[in-house]
Amino acid sequence: MHIFIVYYHPEPQSFNGAMLAAAVNALKKHGHDVKVSNLHEMDFNPVSGRHNFTVVNDKTFFKQQLEEIHATEVNGFSREIEVEQSKLQWCDLMIWQFPLWWFGLPAPLKGWVDRVFAMGRTYGNGRFYDDGIFKGKKAMLSLTTGGPQEAYLSDGFNGDINGILRPIHRGMLEFVGFQVLAPQIVWGPAHLSQPERAGMLDLYVQRLAGIEAERPIEIGTYS
Repeated sequence: MHIFIVYYHPEPQSFNGAMLAAAVNALKKHGHDVKVSNLHEMDFNPVSGRHNFTVVNDKTFFKQQLEEIHATEVNGFSREIEVEQSKLQWCDLMIWQFPLWWFGLPAPLKGWVDRVFAMGRTYGNGRFYDDGIFKGKKAMLSLTTGGPQEAYLSDGFNGDINGILRPIHRGMLEFVGFQVLAPQIVWGPAHLSQPERAGMLDLYVQRLAGIEAERPIEIGTYS
């Protein structure tokens, strides 16, 4: 299987970094081809603008979606965007590895979506959800939280994790056609002991051994 991991954390020695390394090693061990976009290492610019393109559709007024459609038609995306879009097309499974910040994606990862998920190239012309351009591909979130699991229950301090992740699952991944696998969540790794963190990595590696056979979830559930 072709697996594309989009990773963001500003500290290479973070637990997210350990999860990335564990995933890459485990997936390659089981014969999968793996590509990684390490957004921090790439110094990926999350801010959209005309620099997304090498062509101009309307020089008097910038509307990103219309420029994306035009760039799709004439092969006019910038090199950095084209490379990321080619990885999307290449993969069978995409994994996003990140820390949950402010109930969402860190800015570089959200900006990656803003720039790479281009109209015409990744959605549009009636290609949404079950008929999306990436129909037949799977996607999974692998993330860490700052608090414990009980804080993310429906009656917990932060509220239901399903509701927190729904804008990503439904509004980004399913929107462009991906089938969504259950998220891999490590609850509050900063508060775990070293043996506990090692155990979390082992559980992730065990899951990845059978990832090819996993079935998608219905959004709103993760078990």
